[in-house]
Amino acid sequence: MFDEAGQTLQRMRGRAAVAVGAEGLKRLAQQGSAKAFLPRVHAAHPEVVFLNTAGGLTGGDRLALALEVGAGARITGTTQPAERAYRSASGVAEVEVRLRVGAGARLDWVPQETILFDGAGLHRRTDVRLAQDASVLMVESVVLGRRAMGETVRRLDFVDRRRVARGDAPVWIEPLALDDASLARRGPAGLAGAQALAVIAFLAPGAEDALAPVRRLLAIDGVSAGASAWDGKLVVRATAADPGPLRRMVTTVVRQLSGGVPRVWPI
Repeated sequence: MFDEAGQTLQRMRGRAAVAVGAEGLKRLAQQGSAKAFLPRVHAAHPEVVFLNTAGGLTGGDRLALALEVGAGARITGTTQPAERAYRSASGVAEVEVRLRVGAGARLDWVPQETILFDGAGLHRRTDVRLAQDASVLMVESVVLGRRAMGETVRRLDFVDRRRVARGDAPVWIEPLALDDASLARRGPAGLAGAQALAVIAFLAPGAEDALAPVRRLLAIDGVSAGASAWDGKLVVRATAADPGPLRRMVTTVVRQLSGGVPRVWPI
């Protein structure tokens, strides 16, 4: 990989994989800039925290995270801190997230937000496999630039693909792509001035029962949000011109669906 002046660029490589069962940690492997740890928490179930020690992502970087939850266990997985995708001189950063949830188990996958800088290139794929009676709560929040610094994102190559399957059957697929054209598009067909967006998905037996309580939490000034539920799935989608109100809404909904938020989340 070379920069615009033809100089060789150093690129990040990182892999971290964790397996946790009802009895505790079963396996931990980490390589390069990807790290994982289990902090001491007072919650009823453990937390796994992933960290990219490179401090961010740019073109040519590769990051892979994996979390396996054994039968009957409940785990919260998150990241520290927010991931940042910086301007790319060439190519895109690639992130692969692999989640496996065993029989009767539950995973709350609630990473902190991803901040995309002007000119960033990031392709991310999240693949989730659930046992027939397993449950997963997923959160993905994206912020375009840093509002406090007056940044505007006009150039972007962001592709985010999320796929959840029970056994071999896909039950939820959520693709998102943002590029220069979609950033420039105004009105309902574009972001309509939004600087932050989030998707919350809860896939569990009886997830529809949580729809009414969740909808009551979405009326936050500065946030445009909606929720729907069907066939064991509850999905919330939201946008905001200011990331602050969106963070408060996401935090409130996660608390409702899981009983709390990760210790490393800034509150």
